[in-house]
Amino acid sequence: MNIEERINRLRKEIAYHSKRYYENDAPEISDFEYDKMFEELKRLEEENPELYSESSPTQRVGGKALDKFEKVKHEVKMASLTDVFDFDELRAFIRRVKLEVGGDTEFSVEPKIDGLSVSLKYENGILKVGATRGDGTTGEDVTANIKTIRSIPLELNKNDSITVRGEVYMPHKSFEKLNREKEENGENLWANPRNAAAGSLRCLDSKETAKRGLDIFVFNYQAGELEGVETHKQTIEKIASLGFKTIPLLYVGNDEDEIINAVIKLGEDRPSLDFDIDGTVIKVNSLQKRRELGEGTSTPKWAVAYKFPPEQKKTRLLDIVIQVGRTGVLTPNAVLEPVRLAGTSVSRATLHNIDIIKEKDIRIGDNVIVQKAGDIIPEVVGSVKEDRTGEESPYNMPDKCPSCGGNLTYDDADDFVDDGTDFTLGALRCTNPSCPAQLERNITHFASKKAMNIEGVGGKLVKALLENHLIHDASDLYYLSKEDIASLERMGEKSADNFISSVEASKKMGLARVIYALGIRHIGEVASGELASKFGTIDALFNATEEEIKEIGDFGDVMAKSVVEFFKKDETRYIVERLKNAGVKTSEEVKELSNEFEGLTFVLTGTLENMTRDEASEMIKARGGKVSSSVSAKTDYVLAGEAAGSKLTKAQSLGVKIIDKEAFLEMCK
Repeated sequence: MNIEERINRLRKEIAYHSKRYYENDAPEISDFEYDKMFEELKRLEEENPELYSESSPTQRVGGKALDKFEKVKHEVKMASLTDVFDFDELRAFIRRVKLEVGGDTEFSVEPKIDGLSVSLKYENGILKVGATRGDGTTGEDVTANIKTIRSIPLELNKNDSITVRGEVYMPHKSFEKLNREKEENGENLWANPRNAAAGSLRCLDSKETAKRGLDIFVFNYQAGELEGVETHKQTIEKIASLGFKTIPLLYVGNDEDEIINAVIKLGEDRPSLDFDIDGTVIKVNSLQKRRELGEGTSTPKWAVAYKFPPEQKKTRLLDIVIQVGRTGVLTPNAVLEPVRLAGTSVSRATLHNIDIIKEKDIRIGDNVIVQKAGDIIPEVVGSVKEDRTGEESPYNMPDKCPSCGGNLTYDDADDFVDDGTDFTLGALRCTNPSCPAQLERNITHFASKKAMNIEGVGGKLVKALLENHLIHDASDLYYLSKEDIASLERMGEKSADNFISSVEASKKMGLARVIYALGIRHIGEVASGELASKFGTIDALFNATEEEIKEIGDFGDVMAKSVVEFFKKDETRYIVERLKNAGVKTSEEVKELSNEFEGLTFVLTGTLENMTRDEASEMIKARGGKVSSSVSAKTDYVLAGEAAGSKLTKAQSLGVKIIDKEAFLEMCK
């Protein structure tokens, strides 16, 4: 057997065993044997570069990191679907379709995977382009990352030229592994598998994507050679025969009640799945009838997505514990018997304040109903009173701070300012400025992404630094040595290097970030930027009067007083001087911007390429515009990025103007 024959044989054997392991969960050889074959193939390909093949299994490991993703125009638009939220709406869709194209019309029912939609283009059986959905017309070329997903064939079973659409997702086991690693490294955790999948697929370094354990379900034929098929079911069977992992069809038929039952059954089975779904997709099965029904302005008329209500579970409330926030606010948190909810294990949920606990009549020992608001934030919906045994106990807030034993006070309701900080109307607050819990959260806030953005500095690391007496306030972060960090448990030399680099980079953040990082009560991110623009240097803020501060449009008596009092404190001056001595930039270049967005309201949705939503929001506000969290008829623009969801759909239905990042940047010139 010559070298070329040996390479071809290894490629086929590795592809076969990879499919057995990753897709069928039925390996036939040991990991050692597989790794040995893989290493032999890598060596032979390196020694014989003329035998390179883009469909080789070695192309899955990731290559050179990219600076950015190139744009890809889809040959067939990747449309979104109309959402329905109850069975009356779903029945109305079924009856409308039957009225229009015949009572014998069949429908398919399939799970709606909660991931990131992509198109896969093959030429003569070889994967050429993998692209994200983007705005449906133009996406991003993520081919290098797509190749790392082992269930995506690099070469089809036939030399067909075809484009298919699928949903990339992160299985629960991959998500839990990823978050365990992030927690151990003191990094922020992913909120849910969908966000983790989207972030992983858009890594500029495909070697990083390769580590994330992504998977895919292919659910649609987009374009190319696909002869002899007349229905969606036949399409799925055909593309499965080419080597794709396809979406499972739960039901194909004509009966309205059976369609509803298939949707209900999937909702019941949802907790047992190893991937997240947020609904079901109901499609007309006949491709010809789809053509007759046609397309709407933004969504096809032959399909809808039934969206599940938030998943709710019953579990036991074991205890209520107090968390002391960075401004001293005491927040009660429910300690729960762990329950799996919307893809993750939930053992804690905020109860907000004592009024909520009393209003919902929640007692320690109760069985309670929990859900995730927006499938992200765990919350207690209420108690199950009929399950009570009489052993449950009502909860009362403490009369001393559980962290320091200091005195507590209720905030005056007249002081309430909705500024995005953790201030709460009538909140119980610790008055001790040296409270350890406040100090820990203040330093964690100082290092957070929206503040000084010191990567890897989360609550665990801050706690360790405080316990080892390596820091006493936020400014001490800039005086730590590599040896200090490396000496901590689970913090080796590489982690220490990363910490030092991140601290150094944070010195250039500028005055607005410094103000926000200092954690002034009532002063959120936007207000910090306005102070920086008004005064230009931190020294000027030490001398600012309440009258001068109130000249800023949104600043009233409470906010102005809070700023003046903060900069009167000796500890504030001490920390700021140490920051300046460490080389932290405490000034801001004030740029005169026009008010071209004045009177305009923007809503942001999806992921923007090389730009965070926070950055886009700052640009809008700096030009006099407003940013809203929800779409309404009063919305002027929706800035839509990758994986835009229901906000985009609502904007389309209301006729709100939708722009992409390029159009937005053009408006900002």
